[in-house]
Amino acid sequence: MTPTYVFVHGSSSNSFTWAPLQRELALRGHRSLAVDLPGHGFGASFPVAYQAPQDLEAFAKAPGSVLGTDAAVEHVVDVVRRVAEHGSVVLVGHSRGGLTLTGVGNAIPELVDRIVYISAWCCVDLTVGEYATEPENATSALAATVGILAGNPAELGLLRMNWRTADPALLAALKTALLDDGTEQEFLAYLNTLEPDESLDAGTHRADAATWGRIPRTYIRLTKDLSMPLALQDRFIREADALTPDNPFEVHSLDSSHVRFLMYPQEAAEILSRSPGR
Repeated sequence: MTPTYVFVHGSSSNSFTWAPLQRELALRGHRSLAVDLPGHGFGASFPVAYQAPQDLEAFAKAPGSVLGTDAAVEHVVDVVRRVAEHGSVVLVGHSRGGLTLTGVGNAIPELVDRIVYISAWCCVDLTVGEYATEPENATSALAATVGILAGNPAELGLLRMNWRTADPALLAALKTALLDDGTEQEFLAYLNTLEPDESLDAGTHRADAATWGRIPRTYIRLTKDLSMPLALQDRFIREADALTPDNPFEVHSLDSSHVRFLMYPQEAAEILSRSPGR
């Protein structure tokens, strides 16, 4: 029986972002399921002030609700338990979704047949906050996009982003960070799939050799990713392989920015299709 691919989205995103890749896998005969993490998808908060015309002052103060990484891990653990009743499971995550993958791998390694990180956070030696200040992350183009933040995260208790900004300089910086190899139309279409609120809590989950380290794993490097620098992706791979040298990452590379592979998923689908389970 072919595995079921369970997809975990990244920051400010939702299950819808995986639709093109799911379609490509379905055409190849594969089952898949994309998860909405708590507070995302149809559970996301969209303040009225976020609509047009925007009231930025009200938007920056409106209450919101999005849960942290522990809740995300618990949610995906429940999903994987149900999926595993029907056969093997390949757990796939992108970007911030990697934090959830690691927590799930630590919690239920016996139910995950392969874990796949696509330019995703895979904390081994350090926390997210610590990696963010390391030299490998110094070139991240996200540093130029802080203007997307609305409101005070400490007061809101969450990160709020105004993806509907019309500031040309900020839009240019966002395009560079997320889709430097895409068209303007593709970039704006992608922005309109994003949600304004994301959790401040990135969690403390790190790869555990005794649990997570037992799962066969794949890392798909995105070589044109200016958001998650390639040097940081390679550091995750290097540290994980040092943690469990007898179970190293199977490594692949795609010539893609941070999100282009989501729009043109043929190569990613091919890699996933031929990645074995246990």
